[in-house]
Amino acid sequence: MTARELARHLNEVLRVAEIPDLSLNGLQVDNEGEIERVGVAVDISERAVAEAIRRNIQFLIVHHGLFWGKVLPITGPLYKRIRQLVQGNVALYAAHLPLDLHPELGNNAVLVRDLNWPDAGEFGEYHGVKIGRLVDFEEPRPLAAVLADLNRYFGTEPVLWNFGPDTVRTVAVISGKAISMLSEVAEADVDLLVTGETDHASYWAAYEYGVDVAFYGHYNTERLGVRAVGAYLEKTFGLPYEFIELPTGL
Repeated sequence: MTARELARHLNEVLRVAEIPDLSLNGLQVDNEGEIERVGVAVDISERAVAEAIRRNIQFLIVHHGLFWGKVLPITGPLYKRIRQLVQGNVALYAAHLPLDLHPELGNNAVLVRDLNWPDAGEFGEYHGVKIGRLVDFEEPRPLAAVLADLNRYFGTEPVLWNFGPDTVRTVAVISGKAISMLSEVAEADVDLLVTGETDHASYWAAYEYGVDVAFYGHYNTERLGVRAVGAYLEKTFGLPYEFIELPTGL
């Protein structure tokens, strides 16, 4: 299977053509020959490409790719990354919003499923599509118990804005930097927003809305989808995959 063939399959599975996004989703850099090993990572970087080459990976899937919104001159870090990919014969595939919102392989769906939480459907509109998941517990749970589930899963405690109720019935799970959707969360009377990255400007808005927000890190909340895609490709095509772990601490 070539990079283009594998990319075409992923484009269909992730519905890339249907989902508006600033990211140029799909195959961003081609290569030559057959794909024998797949790598997945959250971000494109020189370190990620070097690690892919070291591990003899021919097809690298990332959540945050090279191209966003406009044509850029191929200079500086962009040039170095593309040169590395070409010289190392590593194809690059990016999936941003398609990998946030996918109902099976997406960051948010994977989290809800892994925790065995009741999935109440899509939630959180961004660029005209809903990218998160809504959880609706049959009976309200103590906030501390909900956070304990998340702490065990992520292996860390969150930055917590405890401005809402101490019992939780509904949770919005939206990976990355979804604090921009705070008003939608408040208007829907959601008790807790689980996302990745904090935002200073939103602190007092969250306080005044009376919403609990738990931040588990942009990187942590977006490492789930790429791993799910890697496992899917291994199961479907027998292509072994490896997760390239390069945490940013953010």
